[in-house]
Amino acid sequence: MDTKQQAGAQSIRRALSLLRLIAQHNEHGLTLSELTALSGLERSTAHRLLTCLLEENFARRETDGKRFQLGIDAMQMGFSTMHHAPVIDQLRPLAMKLSRLSEDTVFLVIQQADQVLCLLREHGAFPVRIFTIGVGERRLLGIGAGGLALLATHTDADIEVIYKRHEQTYRKSGLSLPMLLEKCHLTRRNGYASIESTITPGVAGVGYAFSVSAITQVAFSFGAITPRLTGQRRTQMGRLLIEECTIWQQKRLMRPIALQNTSVSV
Repeated sequence: MDTKQQAGAQSIRRALSLLRLIAQHNEHGLTLSELTALSGLERSTAHRLLTCLLEENFARRETDGKRFQLGIDAMQMGFSTMHHAPVIDQLRPLAMKLSRLSEDTVFLVIQQADQVLCLLREHGAFPVRIFTIGVGERRLLGIGAGGLALLATHTDADIEVIYKRHEQTYRKSGLSLPMLLEKCHLTRRNGYASIESTITPGVAGVGYAFSVSAITQVAFSFGAITPRLTGQRRTQMGRLLIEECTIWQQKRLMRPIALQNTSVSV
């Protein structure tokens, strides 16, 4: 790759890093000063790249003109993957492996705003199958094992804000704010989430959240009847999730970039 190509690739990487930062803080938006500080770029460079993102509709200004959020074309690209998210193909083999090792039902969920969306469900060999959530269905963060694992990655302050927005739903599930915070604290200490009879009486679950990209987290969880997920086995299943998901992440990091050292003709 010559100097001109390297400079072009560097500009693309920098623009994408700004786009990721905007996506991470899309709810409230970011100012140019905040983007400059978070990205480590020179203000002039950040301004030039941000102007390009604005012109291409990948970013937009808020009505006050000072903060920036994702633009309509960035949103459209996200919507185009909703019916077949790439992460499904990437993680399906791991879901199948987890269901084989545990013999229980395995769920894969991803966070969408204050909810989780179920992307995959794989049943193991154990005859009693769990159907607490189906593919394409959504549930509030913190209710299921995977959702609790994802919620625990947020700060306590953010959890309080989420709880206040959906207090009635949480209370219907028997969760007060102190109870939800304690569950999140326990999840952080253990490294995995654990629930019992939160969704369906007699059903327990164990969940683990992990990153699949710089801005995307998902969670795998096991679901089983409570007598099958006793305290000791919950610990074993929690450790299994941590181990297998960590191995998957490490293999992904070691995987070479597909277009590396490849010339592209236009």
